[in-house]
Amino acid sequence: MKVAAPAPQRAEPSTDQGESPTTTRIIRENVSSTVVSSVRTFGRAVDLAIESVRGTITDILGMRFQWHEMLRQAWYLVTVTALPAVLMAVPFGVVVSVQVGNLIHQLGADSMIGAAGGLGVIQQGAPIATGLLLGGAGASAIAADLGARTVREEIDALRTMGISPVHRLVIPRVVAMMLVAPLLNILIIFVGIVSGYAVAISAQNVTPGSYWATFGSFAVVADVWISLAKAMLFGFLVVIIACQRGLEARGGPRGVADGVNAAVVVSVAAIIVINLVITQVVAMFLPLRVA
Repeated sequence: MKVAAPAPQRAEPSTDQGESPTTTRIIRENVSSTVVSSVRTFGRAVDLAIESVRGTITDILGMRFQWHEMLRQAWYLVTVTALPAVLMAVPFGVVVSVQVGNLIHQLGADSMIGAAGGLGVIQQGAPIATGLLLGGAGASAIAADLGARTVREEIDALRTMGISPVHRLVIPRVVAMMLVAPLLNILIIFVGIVSGYAVAISAQNVTPGSYWATFGSFAVVADVWISLAKAMLFGFLVVIIACQRGLEARGGPRGVADGVNAAVVVSVAAIIVINLVITQVVAMFLPLRVA
């Protein structure tokens, strides 16, 4: 009579930390891969920005610039941002005038509402509103357009034909954004100051003469130039980020949607951080002074 051999016992999985990845190792690998990917993405964005600036100069000097495409993109940006800019500037000017006016009224300096409201709109409100509008409406439209072209392999077709997508598609959008940004900034400044003025003289008993006198004493031409420079810088950041996200879209419609979302989020975050840095630098080298 044969005795059945005992069944081989199944080897227990090793619980040695040296053989299985630990939680710390997984976190370290994820963080390191994210940091490396972010640095590479930033490097590609810098390369795209440098190539766009250099290509703009060479295309204009070589009479190869896409003027028709630039004007078409500029007009589209105007149509999608002009009305929202007015709707954003009116409540912003009113809020600044009311909040600052209540504080100044308690100090007995009602005539300073013009200076506080005007400086708030010119130095901070207008450039930030311009950047957010361009980052929301402009960046999403540019990233969606270029992303759709990328997933349809139109960008690869341009490269196959020896046409640079940067010169054909990116540079006209960069110039259009740089053209629209200061115009939009001026519109927001005008509407914001006028709305703040209307609230000050109608609801806060400020005389028109004192409002404009204090406004002219504290707001100098340098403030306007800094505001325009900030708006153009924000527009440049927005268009470079949007173009990069669109050109690197992968995976069909889902990839285009992810690129649009990333373009808007990164643009807004970059605007907030850059504005903080510029504000600190301006406060150091150009402190507030009476004209």
